[in-house]
Amino acid sequence: MDLLTVGEFKAKFSEVVKMVLAGKQVGVTYGKKKEPIAVISPYKKEKAQKRKLGILEGKGSFKILPGFKMTDEELLNS
Repeated sequence: MDLLTVGEFKAKFSEVVKMVLAGKQVGVTYGKKKEPIAVISPYKKEKAQKRKLGILEGKGSFKILPGFKMTDEELLNS
């Protein structure tokens, strides 16, 4: 993982995006001590998994209809 200061990150943003698209992680450091504050990594879509209904397991069910859609923003906020 490459580490960049905030200034380097700002100056090389396009390069950072290309690195992330290539599958690499990029760390961002801040301050005189260069403390790590963030990691930028590629977004990975996860496959849908079956979920248990908790206390209703075996007593209820639900069905998601084929036309049901969620925006990327709704998926990230859930």
